Amino acid sequence: MEGLKQRVGCLHAHHSNIAYVERAFASYEVELIHFVDPGLMRRISSDPHFSADDASRKVEEQLSWIAQSDIDVILITCTNYIVLAEKAQLTMSTPVIALDEPFFHEICDDLLPRTLVFTNPATVEGTMKRLYHTAALLGKPDISSWMEIKVVEDAFQLIMQGREDEYKELLVRSLYELRKADPSRGLAVAQLSMVDAALQVELETGEMIDNPLRSLTNLIEDLLG
Repeated sequence: MEGLKQRVGCLHAHHSNIAYVERAFASYEVELIHFVDPGLMRRISSDPHFSADDASRKVEEQLSWIAQSDIDVILITCTNYIVLAEKAQLTMSTPVIALDEPFFHEICDDLLPRTLVFTNPATVEGTMKRLYHTAALLGKPDISSWMEIKVVEDAFQLIMQGREDEYKELLVRSLYELRKADPSRGLAVAQLSMVDAALQVELETGEMIDNPLRSLTNLIEDLLG
């Protein structure tokens, strides 16, 4: 693929994810076109009459719109969108990359005791279902015995309100507390919005914290490097 300028359509649930993706692709000749819609997540959380099928249809419409915008590949960065898009991907002619797919593969390649940290509780069930499915496809043992799940309470509302500094500060404190509580377990953050906090703690402690941006960057290097 070297020498070809790819057009990547990026579907985000929040504008804060744009900078992360721009960072991952910074060294490559690609054109990034960003599509941001925080409204769907708000509708899901606030409207009890808005069903999972309704949400899936909305994501299918979004993906179809992006695909018709002269796009070579679609990248979905929101973990909730990824789960909702599973059916739509089956009918898409445009390739779709889910942010967590390379992340799952790297986790399954390194089956060590690990705590997977979330800020959005609504993404936990769907994300873990996809992780366990990936592990089964890779012929790995039941990784649930290796995994511990933690949700940082009251964090997700901060990022959705645009209070990104407060969000990061809360995450940094929480990651330090988790590290202190059980130094023998590895840490990983499940959502793109958590990456900067994870990198800060990683830098200050010298202990790696797995994150989906690093996994995406590794995949890009394999594809475009």
